[in-house]
Amino acid sequence: MKGSPTDGHRLRRPGPRRTAGAAELFAAQEAAVVLMARGESRLAELAGRICSDRGRALAITGDVCRLEDVERAVRGAVETFGQLDEAFNNASFASASAPLHEIGTDVYDRTMEVNVRGVWNCLVQQIPAMLAGGGGAVVNTSSVAGVAATGASAAYVAAKHAVIGMAKAAAADYGRQGVRVNALVVGVTRTEMMQQIITTHPSLEGDFMAESVQHRMADPLEIARAAAWLCSDQSSFVTGAAVPVDSGATATA
Repeated sequence: MKGSPTDGHRLRRPGPRRTAGAAELFAAQEAAVVLMARGESRLAELAGRICSDRGRALAITGDVCRLEDVERAVRGAVETFGQLDEAFNNASFASASAPLHEIGTDVYDRTMEVNVRGVWNCLVQQIPAMLAGGGGAVVNTSSVAGVAATGASAAYVAAKHAVIGMAKAAAADYGRQGVRVNALVVGVTRTEMMQQIITTHPSLEGDFMAESVQHRMADPLEIARAAAWLCSDQSSFVTGAAVPVDSGATATA
């Protein structure tokens, strides 16, 4: 991997542990990693940790909602490491669940901006770089909410459905040119954000556990391993897929 641009309603973003776990796993597999997120200090710390372990990492502060930031990250990957072979698009945004008509326009717009426009921006920049390099693989993080109404907000459900739709469409557009695009259907994961929610609302832990037939949450590393597999040549005949990493949540829905 030559680069991986990643990153009354309560707003949520993915916990840094998920992003860090994926970056460290890819680096351990001898990938040169390009990290993009909004948090400059934590991003620099993560890149420094990878480099101190004899890995290769480039940190670029940016927001997936800004096309110019994504372009800068992709350009950085190509200029620093030669080409872009793989990308894991893992930024996400959600709001607390509420009936559709009670979701404010600002929350709807932000949900779509990060989850849909953010993935769109990444694909628009990543795919041409991969085509120029002879092919590649992209993995977009969706959710169980991307295939079913799970109790999450309607805006989040719609956005995560769109992420899967984009993966399928892009896979069809570029399959003959050597670019594979897939989506992860992620179940409840024990990120820092999730742990904060459980600490604040302990009764919710049981509800989250009930979504899993294994009666547990995923460790972020389990999600990262699935993304790494989809980026690797071991999944060379897999494209346009929505791959469940959800402990049977979609199987029993």
